[in-house]
Amino acid sequence: MKIIKDSVHDHIAVDGVARDLVDTPAVQRLRRISQLGTVSLVYPSANHTRFEHSLGVYHIACEALDHLGIEGVQSQRVQAAALLHDVGHGPFSHNLESLTHRRTGRYHDDVHDLLTDGAVGDVLRGHDLDPDTIADLVAGDGRFGQLVSGELDVDRMDYLVRDAHHTGVPYGTIDHGRLIRELVFVDDELVLDEGNVQTAESLLVARALMNPTVYSHSVARIGKAMLRRAAERLLDTPTTDTDAAALQRMDDYDLIVALRSCAATSEFSCRLDERDLFKRAVWAEIDDVPGGVIEADHESIREFEREIADRAGVDPEHVILDVPSRPSMTESSSRVMVNGDMRRLGQQSPLVEALRGAQYSQWRLGVYSPSTVREAVGHAAVSVLGLDIDGALVSEVRNGLDATLDQFTDQA
Repeated sequence: MKIIKDSVHDHIAVDGVARDLVDTPAVQRLRRISQLGTVSLVYPSANHTRFEHSLGVYHIACEALDHLGIEGVQSQRVQAAALLHDVGHGPFSHNLESLTHRRTGRYHDDVHDLLTDGAVGDVLRGHDLDPDTIADLVAGDGRFGQLVSGELDVDRMDYLVRDAHHTGVPYGTIDHGRLIRELVFVDDELVLDEGNVQTAESLLVARALMNPTVYSHSVARIGKAMLRRAAERLLDTPTTDTDAAALQRMDDYDLIVALRSCAATSEFSCRLDERDLFKRAVWAEIDDVPGGVIEADHESIREFEREIADRAGVDPEHVILDVPSRPSMTESSSRVMVNGDMRRLGQQSPLVEALRGAQYSQWRLGVYSPSTVREAVGHAAVSVLGLDIDGALVSEVRNGLDATLDQFTDQA
């Protein structure tokens, strides 16, 4: 057994198959993958990694398995899946996932090849565990996959608390011990037992508050968009031998070196290194954006960028259009027991609609450019995109202002 001191969970005991997996290259690589990517440009202490998060997920999974009375081989499978659930992440975590998925068709939780080959596969087979079965659990398949990847998964229970701890914000605090104690299986579905509507709501509130304050902070979004653009240029540069599959297997440092070494990406690399970021030329609410822009695919967005640059008379690489997907709240499908019935949280909790309203009001389309051309780019973007914006192009409001409990209460 190995005892590891953790900043969130104190002491984590790592034993069995997990003890052998910790020292494999695939898991050790996670030490070099930042958990929150460009969020550290906003919160300097947000430098924690996917490695420590994976240990936290494993720790909470062990507690959940003990509570649910799951032992033996099935327990080992879930423990392995919890520790390995992030080995498929590319550099800077989710920041480049949309880019690599377009070119490989693979998301970070598609890890069958990674778990079958190399040291990880050897360790799993050495413990009589089938790598494909573990990969299916990572993807959230089956009865026990819900523990690893689902609406009430141990992944979320760790990252909310860990991200709040390392950014220093008070919003991600949840009682993960209570959540674990109230988990039950009903008809092969993982649900919260009677009397726990508020416990389920706490996950929603924590996620809703963390999103605008941390995960979708405007500066983090600009950094993410610039990093994504730089990586795309790297892949499109004929003189480099990097393809999307190779990019997925890089760590943060590999990518930084590649971007610094490529002439086509050196400007973006320098700006990211020195935090000389683009500025918001447009920051538009969802009701001001035509549906055709919100639903636009990648190539359409790149064409919009070229049109904006042409109208503004600037270098096309100095215009970035950032269009988030429509607001969604998958956590509202979490199930809770109420008066002996299994119900979706969205059907039972009036708070869900209030949170949806807040999420809707926080959505923003961004157009980013260097500060020297921001005004020209902003006016061009309004015209090209057909935005319904009156007055100032950018509303200088504090990030997360809408994400307060007062607003949730007012909407409810």
